Amino acid sequence: MALPVLKEGTGFTYGDYVNWSDDERWELIEGFAYNMSPAPSRRHQEISRELEIPIAVFLNDKPCEVYDAPFDVRLPEADEDDEDIETVVQPDIVVICDEKKLDDKGCRGAPALVIEILSPATSSKDMKIKLSLYERHGVKEYWIVHPIDNFVLVFKLGKNKMYGKPEVYTEEDKIKTPILDGLEIDLELVFKEK
Repeated sequence: MALPVLKEGTGFTYGDYVNWSDDERWELIEGFAYNMSPAPSRRHQEISRELEIPIAVFLNDKPCEVYDAPFDVRLPEADEDDEDIETVVQPDIVVICDEKKLDDKGCRGAPALVIEILSPATSSKDMKIKLSLYERHGVKEYWIVHPIDNFVLVFKLGKNKMYGKPEVYTEEDKIKTPILDGLEIDLELVFKEK
């Protein structure tokens, strides 16, 4: 797994983040800035599309919304002002079911579902740092998609507010989620090589 590139310094906030150049994409996690460059691979983008489209179609007449990166998710620690928030992430796909969390800047608070598709430059961050972050902030489901070995790890928040052992889905499986009751995603179609 590759290590993410950090911006020099610490204690960065959303107030700093919104003033950085649009030439690079960054995420803030507890005041540390992680570079998201280079752009995702074509395979990454194909898988993202194959996951997002069935979710978007399913949600067409429902209250939840689906968004794909770049889309800012601000995760405050308490009631701090936006400019003081030290964690801003751009997951590959998010589903938000509480419309009060949505504003023109993106989402403030934990989405119901977060999907990250592993890339060489960000895989260690997705597997370790973000797993812990999403659990702590109460993301109900976190999917980690492995685009080379064609499997998905699904972490679900338990009653103890912790993720249990992940469910593992391969390209022979269909994923269902209680968050989107009635949705079924066929992973054979998601992982099919184009």
